[in-house]
Amino acid sequence: MIGNLISNVLVRKPGETAAPLPAGAAPTVEPEAAAVQPPAAPVQAPAAEVGARDEFYRRKEYERGQAELWLRAQRLLRSLRTDPDWADPKRLERFGAKVYSQNDEDGILAEIFRRIGVRHKTFVEFGVGDGLENNTAWLLAQGWRGLWMDGGDENAKMISYGFQPLIERGVLQFRQAFITRDNVDELIAGAGLGAEIDLLSIDVDGNDLYLWEAINCISPRVVSIEYNAKFPPPAAWRIAYNPTHTWKGDDYMGASLGAIQRVAQAKGYRLAGCNLAGVNCFYVREDLAYGHFAEPASPEHLYQPARYDLIYAYRGGHGATSLSIIQGASEALGLAIDVPKVDATYTPDVP
Repeated sequence: MIGNLISNVLVRKPGETAAPLPAGAAPTVEPEAAAVQPPAAPVQAPAAEVGARDEFYRRKEYERGQAELWLRAQRLLRSLRTDPDWADPKRLERFGAKVYSQNDEDGILAEIFRRIGVRHKTFVEFGVGDGLENNTAWLLAQGWRGLWMDGGDENAKMISYGFQPLIERGVLQFRQAFITRDNVDELIAGAGLGAEIDLLSIDVDGNDLYLWEAINCISPRVVSIEYNAKFPPPAAWRIAYNPTHTWKGDDYMGASLGAIQRVAQAKGYRLAGCNLAGVNCFYVREDLAYGHFAEPASPEHLYQPARYDLIYAYRGGHGATSLSIIQGASEALGLAIDVPKVDATYTPDVP
């Protein structure tokens, strides 16, 4: 009986009527009269789940992009380091390495001081950011002492809080100030570091050269200063002095290597080299430089063009924290700093 009913429904020709239903049987809906049902709506994941999933894939895409940038920069770096132009053992480019510097300045400065020696273990740096990526953080971690200056409110909070144990013990001095050529000499003199320091590092993305010109209270043995590599030697280009200048990310910043060379020679400094990224140049006081660095000591011979993508080649390891710098300084100087106790109350998000 059931088989006959199924047969009537499935194979009945158009125009035929269905066989009478047995008593109690439910009527069968004719296929041609059945209502068209809308497709079932897809099951939607909760909004939070969708957001987390999208963020996961965005993060993966970002990581893949960063990995590709790193690989490209590594290939470029390897190619540059094997270039016969840098084969002269007195050149500095191949010694570049990063610990806390933005690019490879840590390694170049270490090599400079290996050649000329370290006398005071003192530094002055302005434009230090939050203290975790600059040219003297690694020196601080090795027991050097010095002065940091920066004008940013958030940077000042991070340094004052994150480096408090070193500031309290006088290892590190910090001045929050918008530095101009009218106040820079007084600010440095107030630190009482003496007439001669080992390193002066300048990176303010603007009036750098004007500030170096205005410094007379100290005689640094080494000067690291950012240059604008867009303008190759012999161009002596610099921005017009503006005490309120802030960099907008364009090419109106700093000074060319040719312009820096003129000021350096007038102050008694000799060009030792530039880093491969074309960001920083390094000068050594003339009484210390001869015989230690490549010749001729001219911008034309030692200039490096802008290769800013090399910054990716120096990225690696975990993110920086002031705790590591404090730990290094405390061991190097024999200071009684309980870093685990500092760690227990340390939070990088300063209110």
